[in-house]
Amino acid sequence: MNANENNQKVSVVIEEFLWHCEFEKKLSEKTLNAYKADLLQFVSSIGDLDISEVTKDVLRKYLQAISHFRHKTIKRKIATIKAMLNYYEYENEWYNSPMRKMKIRMREPIRLPTVMNIKEVKLLLGIVYKQRMDCNSDTFSHQMATRNIAIIELLFASGMRVSELCDLRVCDIDMKQGCVRIIGKGNKERIIDISQKATLAAIKDWLNERGPCDSQSPLFVSRLHNTLSTQSVRLLIKNLVASSQIKKKITPHTFRHTYATLLLEEGVDITYIQHLLGHSSVVTTQIYTHVNLQKQHEILSKKHPRRLI
Repeated sequence: MNANENNQKVSVVIEEFLWHCEFEKKLSEKTLNAYKADLLQFVSSIGDLDISEVTKDVLRKYLQAISHFRHKTIKRKIATIKAMLNYYEYENEWYNSPMRKMKIRMREPIRLPTVMNIKEVKLLLGIVYKQRMDCNSDTFSHQMATRNIAIIELLFASGMRVSELCDLRVCDIDMKQGCVRIIGKGNKERIIDISQKATLAAIKDWLNERGPCDSQSPLFVSRLHNTLSTQSVRLLIKNLVASSQIKKKITPHTFRHTYATLLLEEGVDITYIQHLLGHSSVVTTQIYTHVNLQKQHEILSKKHPRRLI
């Protein structure tokens, strides 16, 4: 077939690629939404060209247009475009992806994550428990405060992502075994132990406050009994931090960083932490070996063999 006869607009290729990702690759809704956003931005920037008109020069101009984004964001956007062009190349023998002749290398600067120490975690837990104590037991505010305690306890107990927390269903919590089933990135499942008594008690209190519900119902709900949004959890933590004396910028992900860092400091093997966090590669987990300089100082000052000489 003549290449010009088979040529398509970029917008059409995007639709076909997204269909392929949804129905043939069975990618998650979050991944599909991210792909769609990146590709719509791409076609908005370059115009709805024929696919054959997407040359190296066009891609270089687009790379320049998005250069103000963070390195990680740029890498994701380029990877999305590359995946789409590779898909089109596979489906059309006449087409050669211009990405194959481009060398795009970006060395992302290592940014150490913010972590809390035990005192700061204890302070935030103290605030959220006090908020419940200040409410009458038969009020809606008491119910929401009980939910908030369960959220904070579970974030710290499991190191799960905020999206994973909001996706939890009632059936994902096994109170007898003391564990939680998490569906992470790429629909990968992992089981995390939550046998700490305080965490289990907080979840049990919330389930009792919430009342009877279907096992497939979301574990955490909003005031209107809809699935709790990630933004609501971020706002909850922002308000807790505002009520404390903590000066750090703390987000739901800070609990994940703290969980990993404190486990590492307790001597837990990094490959176990990799599994607990749901990282596909231990390389991602290794950033936590660089986090706590104070702990490094403590270890080296007390354990370095030079002290024996």
